Amino acid sequence: MGTAYAIANQKGGVGKTTTAINLAACVAEAGYDVLLVDIDPQCNATVGLGLAKDARATVYDALVGSVTLEEVVLPTMIEHLWVAPAGPDLAGATVELPRVAGSEGTLRRALEPIRARFAFILLDCPPSLGPLTVNALVAADRVIVPVQAEYFALEGLAGLLDTLALIQRELNPRLTVAGMLLTMHDGRTRLAQDVEREVRTHFPELVFDTVIPRNVRIGEAPSFGRPVTHHDPHCAGADAYFALAKEVAARG
Repeated sequence: MGTAYAIANQKGGVGKTTTAINLAACVAEAGYDVLLVDIDPQCNATVGLGLAKDARATVYDALVGSVTLEEVVLPTMIEHLWVAPAGPDLAGATVELPRVAGSEGTLRRALEPIRARFAFILLDCPPSLGPLTVNALVAADRVIVPVQAEYFALEGLAGLLDTLALIQRELNPRLTVAGMLLTMHDGRTRLAQDVEREVRTHFPELVFDTVIPRNVRIGEAPSFGRPVTHHDPHCAGADAYFALAKEVAARG
C-alpha cells in the first residue's frame, strides 16, 4: 500500500505546490507510480502539470460522493505520474464538509480503494488549516512542511506542530512529520542564513538537509505546465528536488 504524504503549511507562498509537483515528478522518474491529489481550490498543482481547471470530474466530486476517486484520476505527460485534479468548486467543500459527521475522514475513505495502485501519494494542501487540510492530514501517513527562508515563515510553526499533534492524538495516530523543508533560500543573504539557523536549532531532527534555492527556472516551470525537472533538468532547482526525493526515500 502506498505511503501518503501531505504537503502542508497554513502560510501561503511557501512552496507547497511547487514541492508537491517536483517531488512527485522526481519520484515518478525513479520508476515509482505516484498520485498527486490536488485539494487546493486554486488548482495550481493541476495547472502546473499541464491540465486545465475544467476536468470532467474533480476531487470535489469524489469528496461529495458523486464519483469515486478512481474515476477522477488522470495521467500526466510524465510516465508513472497521475493527478487527481482540483476545480474551483472545491472551495465549496470547506463549507459542506463540516456539516457531515465524520467528514474529517472523507478523503481517507476515498483513497482507500486505490492506495494499493501507487507507491507514493502526495496531497497538495491549501494555505490554511481548514477542513480540506485536516482531511489531508487524516489521510496521510506523513507530512512535509515547506518553510520559506524569511522571518514571517517562522511565525506559526509551533502552532502548526500543535495542530499536527492534535490530529495525531484524536484522528490519525499514524501521522508523523517527515520533515521541514527550507524553500526559496538565498544563501547570499544574512536573512536566509539566520532563518536556516533558527529552524535547524529549534527543530534539529526535523529539518531536511536539502534546501530549495531561489531559482528562476522553478518560477518559470508552471507557466509551461511542467515541473522544473522537465523544464530545465540541470538547473539548481531541479538538482535540489532530486536530492530531496532521495532524502525523503532514505527517511522512509
